[in-house]
Amino acid sequence: QVHLVESGGGLVQAGASLRLSCVASGDDFSGYAMGWFRQAPGKDREFVAAISWSTWNTYYGDSVKGRFTISRDNAKNTVYLQMNSLKPEDTAVYYCATGNGRKSTEYEYWGQGTQVTVSS
Repeated sequence: QVHLVESGGGLVQAGASLRLSCVASGDDFSGYAMGWFRQAPGKDREFVAAISWSTWNTYYGDSVKGRFTISRDNAKNTVYLQMNSLKPEDTAVYYCATGNGRKSTEYEYWGQGTQVTVSS
């Protein structure tokens, strides 16, 4: 079992950057592929980015491609989401999870989420 804790969210203006962190505890973190999702009020949970256990393979949702970067440090049991050129439509609760793919149903363990709010 894996316990995930996200941090790094906050209130920023459009065009700013934020870096989210997700720290894992429990099972061997390096063996898990990881992903980030987000959910805005009244909307479905949306795939943001994912990274393989080896860090060689990353992929992104269309709405964040070119602006967000996912990375991981297995020595620190941490996965990151660097978010640049933030837009008001990026406002959501951001979740990290263990798994692979673009559907939330493909992920097993989830964190509690961290709020990101982007003002115009």
